[in-house]
Amino acid sequence: MRMTAFYGSDFDELDAFDPEIAAVLLSELERIRGGLQLIASENLSSPRVLTALGSTLSNKYAEGYPGRRYYGGCAEVDKAENLAIERCKALFGADHANVQPHSGASANQAVYGAFLKPGETLLAMSLPHGGHLTHGTKVSFSGKWFNAVHYGVHQESEDIDYDQVEALAREHRPKVIVAGGSAIPRLIDFERFRAIADGIGAIFWVDAAHFIGLVAGKAIPSPVPYADVVSFTTHKVLRGPRSGAIVCTEEHKAAIDKAVFPMMQGGPQMHTVAAKAVNFKECATPEYADYARRVVENAAVLATSLGERGIRPTTGGTDTHLSLHDLQGVGVSGKDAEARCDAAGIVLNKNAIPYDPAPPSVASGIRVGSPCVTTQGMGAEQMRQIAELIATAITRGDADPEHAVSREVRAQVTELVTAFPAYPR
Repeated sequence: MRMTAFYGSDFDELDAFDPEIAAVLLSELERIRGGLQLIASENLSSPRVLTALGSTLSNKYAEGYPGRRYYGGCAEVDKAENLAIERCKALFGADHANVQPHSGASANQAVYGAFLKPGETLLAMSLPHGGHLTHGTKVSFSGKWFNAVHYGVHQESEDIDYDQVEALAREHRPKVIVAGGSAIPRLIDFERFRAIADGIGAIFWVDAAHFIGLVAGKAIPSPVPYADVVSFTTHKVLRGPRSGAIVCTEEHKAAIDKAVFPMMQGGPQMHTVAAKAVNFKECATPEYADYARRVVENAAVLATSLGERGIRPTTGGTDTHLSLHDLQGVGVSGKDAEARCDAAGIVLNKNAIPYDPAPPSVASGIRVGSPCVTTQGMGAEQMRQIAELIATAITRGDADPEHAVSREVRAQVTELVTAFPAYPR
């Protein structure tokens, strides 16, 4: 089997037993290799991380924490979790780390469990302005269980309105103030948030899911010195397994640990915990720091280049790994732009822009990210080429994958990803 070298010697056995799933593994790898992956919340985990994910640690039930398990036989998985904890603390300069959350949403749920009771008030960024589903939206548990007040961005600058944050904090006296989201191109002023929280005696929580990898690589400032608690995912810029983690001050470690287990979760996924340990070790290397720097540089070039082609970056650009673009100037919806790019082998997502006149299912914008293509070794020259391909697909293409423009762009995409392959053999 041609992919045994990538997936390991057991792949032939899987293919013989379950060819349908084996085919999915093969086709997904080919999908990744065959297109431009520009989803800002995705990356390409290393084979080392994937090896830990596929290990025998998956078999072990390990409720509790190292040295305090509710099951026997945990001596080896304790070693893995202790390594993950210590590496996480060292990487981010944190007092305490909990590496058990199954996902970013699970980590966020635990933070709520540690600091809020049902009905109490939180202050967070609104979803349409760049926040996250778990920050108090009505369809989420966070909006159903808690009283959520939302701040937004200035209509002119499209950046966070810190004066509004302060005014709302004083008016509503939230118990928790949340910074972070899923479509924020600019750096967040953590010091200002800390001062606002201190002014009303609130917990300051940073949901760093999107940008924590840039913090790990010291490409942007860290929220850890300012926040009471920082939650994050490990699979975006950080380039680890699909999972979550939390770091916090010494003062809050007991509350966080109790909220993760036994309040919100049972047994942790020990194979994933081991993969996080591998990932944290990768992120402590000079090579990763160089990668994080290049992610930021590439995102800036991509944002500027799209703007030069009439696809306006909100906030005027980006300081991070992602940029958000307004398509109203080219007369194409986010939904159509996503479909046209997909037909051309370019994977990105439609996204609401601040004060968007269109519904979220249609949207007036797109969100693009540089993590995956930077992992593949691409640089500024390729970012400018990618911007041209995106602009061509959006403004000249259509949703029909047989259209000539789509075929033309896809051919250039294929040439590009062949030169910079994902998971090279």
